[in-house]
Amino acid sequence: MNSAPYLRKRGIGHTIPQKTDQQPHRHNRGSRGGRPPSFDQQIYRQRNIVERCFNRLKGFRAIATRYEKIVTSYEAAVTLASFLLWARSV
Repeated sequence: MNSAPYLRKRGIGHTIPQKTDQQPHRHNRGSRGGRPPSFDQQIYRQRNIVERCFNRLKGFRAIATRYEKIVTSYEAAVTLASFLLWARSV
């Protein structure tokens, strides 16, 4: 499933840079190659921070597998895991 139209409809821009091996292909297609995507390095850095945070949270088995059946229990587990990650970093 291509989520690009859904994200555009909601006003969410992309933050992934164009791959270097795709740039010549786009250029060779000329006007049919489309407009190259814009890239904001600052937004990409922020996205990377968020993704690393999610990956650390996935280190907790209950969060990664969503064992909790009740939303409030799951939110409590995420809050506790976030606190533990913060406590380790201090």
